[in-house]
Amino acid sequence: MRPNSEDAVATTRTERPPSLWRNRAFNLLWGSQCLSDLGSAMANLAMPLLVLQLTGSPTQAGLVGTTSLLVGLVCRLPAGVLADRLDRRRLMIVCDGFRIVAYAVLWGAVLAGEAGVTMVLVVVVGGAAANALFSTVEHAAVRNLVPSTELATAVARNEARSYGTSLAGPPLGGLLFGLGRSLPFLGNALSYLLSLVAVLLIRQPMQQPREQSAQSGGAAGVEGLRFVLGNPFLRALLLIAAPLNMAFTGMMFAIVVSLQRAGASSFVVGLASTIFGLGGFLGAFAAPALQRWMRLPTLILVLCWVSAGLIAVSSLFSTGVLAAVPLAAAVFLGPTANSALFGYQAAITPDHLQGRVVSVILLVAMSATALAPGLAGLLLAHFSSGTVMLVFALILAVSAVTATFGSGIRTMSTEP
Repeated sequence: MRPNSEDAVATTRTERPPSLWRNRAFNLLWGSQCLSDLGSAMANLAMPLLVLQLTGSPTQAGLVGTTSLLVGLVCRLPAGVLADRLDRRRLMIVCDGFRIVAYAVLWGAVLAGEAGVTMVLVVVVGGAAANALFSTVEHAAVRNLVPSTELATAVARNEARSYGTSLAGPPLGGLLFGLGRSLPFLGNALSYLLSLVAVLLIRQPMQQPREQSAQSGGAAGVEGLRFVLGNPFLRALLLIAAPLNMAFTGMMFAIVVSLQRAGASSFVVGLASTIFGLGGFLGAFAAPALQRWMRLPTLILVLCWVSAGLIAVSSLFSTGVLAAVPLAAAVFLGPTANSALFGYQAAITPDHLQGRVVSVILLVAMSATALAPGLAGLLLAHFSSGTVMLVFALILAVSAVTATFGSGIRTMSTEP
């Protein structure tokens, strides 16, 4: 008889669990999503380029990214409800099936010269909704695929996947778009096909057995929000994550704009983005070791205060590519904190609430991130680049103060 997910979560401390690299279910999901994320990164670069070629309008090209972001935000909470109510494997299969068809149709239309802005927007809207649902389901399912002792390591590997694909995807997407503007969309469709095959091969349950809920969708969503706000740790996490993400995103935007103002080449601007991403990529590999050295509350404090200081240092190099180096050093700590925090969250949250709790956390973090470019642009219109970067250092200091004096962090147990 195969052990159920409760047995996986309650792995005894006297018996060392098998290495995560030998976990067939997790590796199938992780490996397939490496390819899926790579395909998404290629398509995300190609979409605005395609619209720009079709219309010649930078405004309409920018509309693609804005639409994708807004749809993802709107769908995040409903995605959490669906992840907790319906079969998670089937939801993943439906998402992948839809994305395969959508991007295959777009590929064919671009290849035939029949693609228009309306079709692109339909694919963007549908793809963003499917991405929000799939990612929420994946977050919720991980707790059932790995032992509790491996949750933080699993999240760290997902962080490495995210940073790695964000580094490799755009250059590859640009290369394929140059060879043939339909190729990135074909590559994305194929990546979702491989994801679908991998999900079908996973035999381990992705959720615990549960009774059919009589709650309405709105009431179910409120239950997840109530759980988050009622837990001191999760409540503190929201207060810390929102300004933290806003500061990092705003800083990266400010660096890019500052370099462009200073007349830097596109290569230098791209180099700054690469340095930023490389910091997170390397940090994801170092995360397991760093977690062994620092208790979770200490890790949160170090991340917040050190990052605030490093961002302040970046302001001294506001018009040069060196501004990205201290920022990359700050991002280096990010995957360690994310893996520890989300691993802890997964362990303390009941399985039937995993999707909703994850969706609330991601919604708050992403909402603050969405405001960052606008805030940075507004500040840069009136102040120098160095001053704007110091503003984001102060915003990050808000997270540091919350982590230092917030009771949710200070009284948090290091064991779920």
